[in-house]
Amino acid sequence: MKFNRIILMILDSVGIGEMPDAASFGDTGADTLGHIDEIRGLSVPNMEKLGLGKIHAFKTVAGKQIPGAYATTMRECSPGKDTITGHWEFMGIITRQTFPEYPDGFPEEIMNAFTEKTGYSYLGNKPASGTVIIQELGDEHVRTGKLIVYTSGDSVFQIAADEDVIPLDELYRVCEITRNEIMTGQHEVARIIARPFVKGENGYVRTKNRRDFALEPPYPNALDLLTEAGIKVGAIGKIEDMFLKRGITYSIHSHNNAESCRDILKLMEGEIDSGFIFANLVDFDMLYGHRRNVQGYGDSLEAFDKELEKYMNKHLHDDDLLILTADHGCDPSFRGTDHTRERVPLLMYSPGLKANAVLKERSCFTDIAATVLDNFGISHSLPGESFLGELT
Repeated sequence: MKFNRIILMILDSVGIGEMPDAASFGDTGADTLGHIDEIRGLSVPNMEKLGLGKIHAFKTVAGKQIPGAYATTMRECSPGKDTITGHWEFMGIITRQTFPEYPDGFPEEIMNAFTEKTGYSYLGNKPASGTVIIQELGDEHVRTGKLIVYTSGDSVFQIAADEDVIPLDELYRVCEITRNEIMTGQHEVARIIARPFVKGENGYVRTKNRRDFALEPPYPNALDLLTEAGIKVGAIGKIEDMFLKRGITYSIHSHNNAESCRDILKLMEGEIDSGFIFANLVDFDMLYGHRRNVQGYGDSLEAFDKELEKYMNKHLHDDDLLILTADHGCDPSFRGTDHTRERVPLLMYSPGLKANAVLKERSCFTDIAATVLDNFGISHSLPGESFLGELT
């Protein structure tokens, strides 16, 4: 059996326990889903039906699995735990070297170049939570016009500005200069991120106008091969930024989980009557993982699980395949505010399948690319092992 459509949802940062090499990342003991389950419990009956409780020892998630559901875990091959690395690997790109990170802020030569080339002075230049640093430095930014620059445990150069002080087009221009003229060579970070904000009733709040300026994928990936073969590809959320819109037929830049779930259905009921939909659901990571909010993370998982029921019971056709997975961990009970090096769940469901199973653990995220390409009959030389035959 081949599927008419494959819908891949990335539950951003929803890890399921430490990788074998977690110690080298300082992440021994990290377990995003496991610790949320232990601390607050989880009521996720639909993910439970897909076999979530069969691939990990949970206290509050039962080991159930309905017909048509397949479950396992996946390891990441690339030596990283950032967004770009994970998403590229899903589409067949293994990143051999980690992107540079700046735990002490950016070096003086970088910031001197930033001031010279963009024409702006800066505030911050340190690792920080985006929501915290705009409260800390927002007033000074508004008074002086200096841009707020910060980073994190991810390979990112983030630039924050009040939209009433620095217009969006100007902020994006500064980010493009930073991407193309400053953060190059040994300083080639994975993403430059525009972080606009405004003054709210209770302080400064970020707006929906975030924009990521990512590196270009180093070689053709599964998205390129799909579109070259005439297969429709839909992208939801920040997927278009991760791949610079390459290999994408239709894109909706949704900003949160609710919008992403809405826009996936929009594509399913509209342009993507057959083909591949690739979606990122960002709230788990952005709102709760980095902020180490266990309760909020669990609430968000439970809210998504209710949305999932709509797909399983109404919107999926017999020849559709839904795949749920994650790009890394971000254990909200762990120390620090960074991503965590974890395995990820791999939950799959199609109403047209009548069996169910717990599959062997996948050794690389590239198995997703291999499976999607196998399904659409596209030959390739990308790494990865298709698991299509194990489903059908």
